[in-house]
Amino acid sequence: MCGIVGYTGGKMAKDVLIEGLERLEYRGYDSAGIALQDAGKLTVVHRVGKVSGLAEVVRFLDNPGTCGIGHTRWATHGAPSERNAHPHTSCNGDIAVVHNGIIENFAELRERLEKAGHVFTSDTDTEVVAHLIEEAYEGDLRAALAAACSQIVGAYGLAVVCAQEPGRIVVTRKDSPIVLAHGDAGSYVASDIIAVIEASRDVTVLGDGQFAIMEPDGISYTDAEGNPIEPKIMHVDWDIDVAEKGGYPDFMMKEIHEQPRVVRDTLAGRMTNGVLSIEELGMTLEELRLIDRVYIIACGTSYHAGLIARQLIEGWSRIPVEVEVASEFRYRNPIITPSTLVVAVSQSGETADTLAAIRDARIKGAKVFGITNVIGSPVARESDGVIYTKANKEIAVASTKSFLGQVVSLTLLAMVLAQAKGKLSIPQIRLLFKELADTAEQIEMILSDTTDIDRAALACKDAHDALFIGRGMGAAICYEGALKLKEISYLHAEAYAAGEMKHGPIALLTDGFPVIAVATQSPVYDKVVSNIQESKARGALVIAVATEGDEEISRYADYVMYVPKVRDAFSPIIASVPLQLFARAVAIARGCDVDKPRNLAKSVTVE
Repeated sequence: MCGIVGYTGGKMAKDVLIEGLERLEYRGYDSAGIALQDAGKLTVVHRVGKVSGLAEVVRFLDNPGTCGIGHTRWATHGAPSERNAHPHTSCNGDIAVVHNGIIENFAELRERLEKAGHVFTSDTDTEVVAHLIEEAYEGDLRAALAAACSQIVGAYGLAVVCAQEPGRIVVTRKDSPIVLAHGDAGSYVASDIIAVIEASRDVTVLGDGQFAIMEPDGISYTDAEGNPIEPKIMHVDWDIDVAEKGGYPDFMMKEIHEQPRVVRDTLAGRMTNGVLSIEELGMTLEELRLIDRVYIIACGTSYHAGLIARQLIEGWSRIPVEVEVASEFRYRNPIITPSTLVVAVSQSGETADTLAAIRDARIKGAKVFGITNVIGSPVARESDGVIYTKANKEIAVASTKSFLGQVVSLTLLAMVLAQAKGKLSIPQIRLLFKELADTAEQIEMILSDTTDIDRAALACKDAHDALFIGRGMGAAICYEGALKLKEISYLHAEAYAAGEMKHGPIALLTDGFPVIAVATQSPVYDKVVSNIQESKARGALVIAVATEGDEEISRYADYVMYVPKVRDAFSPIIASVPLQLFARAVAIARGCDVDKPRNLAKSVTVE
């Protein structure tokens, strides 16, 4: 979750670190800090809150140091405060550490270290690392860090500097993302490619248990024992403008408007000579035919993409599908055989619970297929095959374009499975693919005029609660709509299959209570309309997502957000867009920061 940056080279480190932290702030913004190496000592600066507060202080800092590390925090152990902000230092102040992850045995380590005379100044789990390194240090920072890691239980990405080793940063990781790059101006490390991409398009994704020793003139790599290793270099073709707003008021709006491109890029090259193909799946046609069960494991928004995929896979290929929250899947004993396909969906590709579920599934003999947005991410590396969603970097904490990329990718997977099982003919596949590709233009139509969406949002800005209802595909997309609203507007929202209204939720309805209904044309349209009428009869303020040309719905809904007519299977792609825009508009009306909602971070790398 937290963001790590480090730099050593010919530039003033403070400027490089602040720029990197600003690009990584989506990973957490409870506090921020830097440690600079200069003239045989370390200078550490902390601030509570967003990176902008730290930047203001650092701007006036007279420190020409060209080596340092930085951190932006999402709080786990210890409340957001200056004393708990990273970097953390050793007793003598000569060693500074930044960390992403959780040290599970920190309490017992801290107790032992305190008995040995170490003085702690924070409540965090991270600080034990600084003291462990201090205990082990005998002139070799890499060896001292390795000795410290041998005592740690948990997940970590670590970057360390020492006053006695000028110009050097030592880095290691376990179950936490670390990327490194060397450019003309020096060596860089970060939790995410976006913070190093200007230095070089050729980056190294550090592996578990590996160490990197960063110097101004290059980076060397070793295993835990200190033996040299050759790193795997990965080329990144993202444009740097993914880190800029490009004229939009916020990243969320920019990323919503990028969704037509995401659809097109994710589909590019998938239909060859009229045949649908996902070569990255890594499975033969015969292996695909043998699949008799699918688990989709995910968290948050990715889980909602899985709910949509379940209906498509079961409907088209007739394979039973279970959608599981990754944090629950890993703690039960699911039925898995060699003919089971486990699909792991993760925007970042580094979600801790999803990774743990992948490992468990592979031990049990399943084929594992990843769907992620990040090239070289842990999910991609640990899966048998992968589809990259081609969303490029997503900055806003609330996922929009990544979600749509996941839905499109899962739709492709459903079509491939149906093709392999012989449940859909080649002409049927071609027709579905064309209609799927057409959704890019249909999204553009929605984005061209948001007047009705903005009006509906304004009517809800003072609400305290909201209820999202739908049936079939509409029910699946309602869960995502409700999540978006509560993520960024802090308005409590629930989603229910509309048929369940009379089993409890209808008791919530009072005059003016917002009910957002997904009522696109589908086999269950009439049922949804009936549920809308029931809500209206109890005084609810009804907002409907409906298909263009549907005049009847306006008789029952106070506000209607129209979308182009599409096949029911593709309605989640179309219906998600007005719900994203609606959530954003409500949040803006309530004065919320839509890119950096409170208490959240983009990547959940801790359990």
